[in-house]
Amino acid sequence: MENGFLILGIIALLFLSMYGYAYLSVALVKIKQKREAKRLVLKEEMRREESLKKQKLIDEKVRKFNERKKEIQFELQLLEKMKSKQVS
Repeated sequence: MENGFLILGIIALLFLSMYGYAYLSVALVKIKQKREAKRLVLKEEMRREESLKKQKLIDEKVRKFNERKKEIQFELQLLEKMKSKQVS
């Protein structure tokens, strides 16, 4: 009788260890997938931040360009007025 419980215990331990081994591999795959997903999200966030920085630089350059363009147009208008006054 004692040997029967020992054998049943060993068989139960065998099945538990097989289940644990099978679940461990699945658990490791899930952990890897979660880690990869976090890495991809972080990478995408960094890419988005970099894109925003580049867009800010572009916007600043465009703003400066437009300001300079307005200044030049104003100067040209002044020169045209001066020229028209001299001709008159």
